Formats: sequence, structure tokens, C-alpha cells
Amino acid sequence: MLKINTQSEWIARANAALPAGGFGNFDPGIIIARGEGSRVWDEDGTEYIDYLIGSGPMLLGHGHPEVMEAVLEQLPKGMTFFANNAKGIELAEAIIDAMPCCEQVRFVASGGEADMYAIRLARAYTGRDKILKFEGGYHGMSAEAQMSLAPSRHVNFPQAVPDSAGIPAGVAEQMLIAPFNDLEAVAALLDEHDDIAAIMVEPLQRIIPPMPGYLQGLRALCDKHNVLLIFDEIVTGFRLAYGGAQEKYGVTPDICTLGKITGGGFPLAALGASTEIMKHFDKAQVGEDGWLMQLGTLSGNPVASAAGLKTMEILRREGTYERLRTIGAALQQMQVDALTAAGIPHQVCGDETLFDIYFTNAPCRDYRSSRHDDPRRNVDYNNSLRASGIFKSPGKLYPSLAVTDTDIEMTREAVNTAVELIANR
Repeated sequence: MLKINTQSEWIARANAALPAGGFGNFDPGIIIARGEGSRVWDEDGTEYIDYLIGSGPMLLGHGHPEVMEAVLEQLPKGMTFFANNAKGIELAEAIIDAMPCCEQVRFVASGGEADMYAIRLARAYTGRDKILKFEGGYHGMSAEAQMSLAPSRHVNFPQAVPDSAGIPAGVAEQMLIAPFNDLEAVAALLDEHDDIAAIMVEPLQRIIPPMPGYLQGLRALCDKHNVLLIFDEIVTGFRLAYGGAQEKYGVTPDICTLGKITGGGFPLAALGASTEIMKHFDKAQVGEDGWLMQLGTLSGNPVASAAGLKTMEILRREGTYERLRTIGAALQQMQVDALTAAGIPHQVCGDETLFDIYFTNAPCRDYRSSRHDDPRRNVDYNNSLRASGIFKSPGKLYPSLAVTDTDIEMTREAVNTAVELIANR
């Protein structure tokens, strides 16, 4: 007789096999068994409405039938080749059509890898070494990206603080850190340092929106100082709009990185720029000294490309983003209504397509101001949501197009229960 492991048994096995009992991503105390549409189930069969959606990529929901059909059509033809393939070329063309800054793209397997190469590309193109990033900005797991991502101690800008062990001290010397949404701070650093290759920014930093004119101001400062502007659109690409943050905010960077939705739920990411910048991937054009070597076993994988192509086709259909924003607005408003009625201080931070609640009256402008007055309140609120069948990160909520009216009403009930709980503590 086949033995079915319970969730507690899987957790015990994970604790033995995996450091900290997990993959390093989400709460290791829950083991997801399967997903379908807007729902996921754990190994004990508990059902949740999924607002984590794989940390963003499952914008269409789990197991979308058209994406599944595209993947199943590709699988018998081959899973990977380490060579050019038609699906990967088609996906590159679709990305170029969608993203204003892209005239050519290169594929990698993860968003962090794309961000790493974007930094390296900026250095190769400009011949400069320093990168300016923003405190709290997330750009993957490279040594540069792990500077001042989530510093537990505040230091004076532009000092970089490593967030991980194992990073050489010299890396910090090549990184300048500024507060998000502060153009004056950026302008001062650009005036002081003439060796900056690029400014790297999440246009929507985690869930903190740019102030009006902020991204336009970064673009102008980069043009003034001949510095490249990199948009990390791993999250925002194909989410804020089909053309990503570039379309949403009307600002075109020099380089952008894309991931998550781009692969339709499979490991695929990309970086893109003008042909002038991207020529550094071509040794025949730039020579040995200017060449940026890049390769990856799964880069341009045909299965991931097929999933990404079909996902993008669906997203282009009329009314898609209007529906996504309607869902997100409903999820925002139900929380605002309940928290306001209970007299609980709060701020909705983000965009209808990606947001969360901060329990504070203070505006969320940058990393240091975006915090809960009482962090325990956020823990209790999210624990209550989980107990009511809502699956989300404690710091971010991703709406998906699979969310139904029934899901909305069930979420409303869960929100009301969570608000009542924290109001009475």
C-alpha cells in the first residue's frame, strides 16, 4: 500500500535534508502539494486562495489550460538543447516588441542572473566600475545586489552595508547607496563621483511607488552625467502593464531586466537594451577586451519560452490589465474599509497589481519610512489570514487574473476576521 506523507512528515524530512528546513524562499512550515487556478493545497489537503503565486510569475493562475497546451506541445520536441531554438527566438522578438528599451535581448535562467549581467554590461559599456543602487532595492543574489538590501542598522549614505556573509569588503567600495524617491541625494552623488557606470532601480521598489516625476528625474540625471539607467523589471515587467514600468510611467531606461511572468512559470529571465549596448555580448564587434562572456545551460530553454510566449499572448488580449487592476483595487479597498472602520492606522503601499498594508499613518516613501508602527500587528494579521485560507507573503500581495468573485468574497471574510483580531489586542 502506498504511504502518503503528512505535511508534518515532509517538514521533518526537509529539516534533515535542507539548511533551515527550506529552499531559502518562503515559510518552510508549509509544504505545497499542488496548484490550480487561484488556489493551492498543502500536503494535508488544506486549500488556500493564492496571493503569493510563486512570488509573482503565475499571473494567469496555476495550470492555465492554454499555457499547459503550449508546454505539452513543446515537450515531445525537446526539453533543452544548449543551442538556438525557434521558441526562444520568437520570445526574444515578443519582448522587443513589448519593451521600449529593448532592441536585442539575452536569456538567462533567473532574475538574479539577469541583474548580475545587467551590472556587468553597464560596466563593460561605460568603462566605469561604480553602481548606484537604492537602500531596500532587491536585485538578486550577486555580491553587488546584496548591498543594503535590508540593512538592520542605518548608516550614512552612500555607505553600502553587505546583507550576507561571504562578500569581499572590496565590493562595498564599488557600490553607492541612496534613499529611494530622493532626487537631490542622487544628484549630489553624481556630482561627486565621475566613475559611476549605472543607476540600478526597481521602478516600483518592492511595493514602494515612485513619487511623481521621480523616474523622469533619474532619467534626466543619467542623461546629464552620461550614466546608464537600469530598470530592474523582474517583478514589474508584464505586471504593471504589458510594457512594464516603462509603459506605466513613461520612462525608457538604457537596460532592463525581465523575469517571473516572462517565463510563464518556468525558469527563464532576460536582459535587454539597444543594439549599441548589447554588442558587448558579441566578441566579433567589440574585441577581446570589450566582450562580456555570457552562457547558461538553460538560457532560452524552449519549454520555458513556449510558456512565456503563450502567457504574453494571453496578456495582450483586450481588457486583461483592466481586469487585473479591478481585482487588485477590490482587494485593496476591502482592507481599507475594514481597517478604517476599526480605527487601525494603515497605509496601502504599492500598485493595484502588487501591494500590501503598512500599519502606520506615515507615508511610505523609502526603505526607512516603510515600516509598521507595531510589527507584531502585521504578524498577527497575516497569521489570521493564513488561518482563514489566504496564502500570501507577510509583506506583499500579488493579485492574479485567476481570482474569482467567490475568491474576493472569501478574502473579504478573512480580512474582516483578521481586522477584528488585531483590533481586540
